[in-house]
Amino acid sequence: MARKTTEVRQDEIKQAVLEIIFTEGLKSLSTKNIAKHIGMSEGAIFRHFATKQDILLSILEDVQRELINQLREVAVSSLSPDVRLEKFLCVTIRYLAEKRGITLLLFSEALHSDDSALKSSLQQIFNIQRNLVSKIILDGVAIGMWDDQANIDRVPLIYLGIPVTLNIELALNGGLYYQTDFCKQMLELLLKMLRK
Repeated sequence: MARKTTEVRQDEIKQAVLEIIFTEGLKSLSTKNIAKHIGMSEGAIFRHFATKQDILLSILEDVQRELINQLREVAVSSLSPDVRLEKFLCVTIRYLAEKRGITLLLFSEALHSDDSALKSSLQQIFNIQRNLVSKIILDGVAIGMWDDQANIDRVPLIYLGIPVTLNIELALNGGLYYQTDFCKQMLELLLKMLRK
């Protein structure tokens, strides 16, 4: 059997981390447990990542590359602001549901550790999302689609709370959720704040 590449092994390690975080919680996140989940030695994990922090930073880099790039494309597209907002929400929700442990990682490990690199990466992810949502909203206000008197600064904050709501939904439903309904519910919440 062919040996797995470093990239494949790193991806397996990161997937194991997210699965452990989602199913067992952050307290169970150890290199020993990661190794057990993917059937490799603890030492082998350290051949692919120097530290547990490097694994977490790599996951956050994946979020930047995979999610943020998709969101940026949606936000700057030529679609109408209401369609962009819906797509933006649904892309976010789909990504977070597929990478189930991401929400816990983002809101727990990065926020509660004293790790400045993790906090900085998380801050960058949130700032980019906030700015992209704000762009969509301001575009809608500029063409008269949404109320310019609405508290526009609150909408990005509500959007940033969606991962927490999604995580609760996933936890209560054994990792399942109804994507279309959830996306529509979150969109309706945001539109109520924006309508004239």
